[in-house]
Amino acid sequence: MTRTPDFEDLLTLIQDRSAALRDSVAGSPDPEVRVRSCPDWSLRDLVEHLTEVHRFWAAAVVAGPSEKPPTVASADDLPSAGLLARSAAATQELISALRATGPAAGCWTWWAGSEVPTTSGAVARHQVQEAAVHAFDAQLAYGTPQPLPAVVALDGIAEFIGVSHGTAGPWPYEPARIGLHTTEGESWLLDLTAPGTHATADHHETHADLHGTASDLLLTLHGRLPLDTLRSEGDRATLENLLRWPDLD
Repeated sequence: MTRTPDFEDLLTLIQDRSAALRDSVAGSPDPEVRVRSCPDWSLRDLVEHLTEVHRFWAAAVVAGPSEKPPTVASADDLPSAGLLARSAAATQELISALRATGPAAGCWTWWAGSEVPTTSGAVARHQVQEAAVHAFDAQLAYGTPQPLPAVVALDGIAEFIGVSHGTAGPWPYEPARIGLHTTEGESWLLDLTAPGTHATADHHETHADLHGTASDLLLTLHGRLPLDTLRSEGDRATLENLLRWPDLD
């Protein structure tokens, strides 16, 4: 099974994927162009969203364990800077906060009801995915979208199962078992029942399976690519149910 990158490697990946987003936006002649995978947003909105997200999680990590989300200090020193400079500063603020606290420090997270720990290490892991998927959004809006790095996508699938599935509530459809299989050699078997979902090592017969690169699998789970991007086997309705649950809006 894929190992989550070390904490310092996660910080490097946050920096790398956030820079990839900004590079794509910097190459666009119009920051107001719409983002096809987030149709309510322009490229400008996408950058501003990532800026806000990074400042929020920096505040959460610094605040430590809490039952409530953090209050984010106003960025009085940032409005005079350009759009991309504000984003770069927010990314550095997040990375500095994470490095200062270390991976084991507790903090508020929205996935407290899952089996994923509420720690700064888990925040770093999730922020790799946030930056990576939004970098793809920016590339899709302008330029040529690039596959997510395999190290990001492979851990991202496991993280998606733990966080997004782990907080989605009851599985609202008939119980099912679905296999996710990457061309890189990693697989996950999901047992989907009324209590929710969990990954299992029990290799019983599946109702349906998805096959593709780790990047394509993760981006399909996030709703960035259509189901037909992947090779599918078994009951298509079951696969469509998986992709509409959880509600990621």
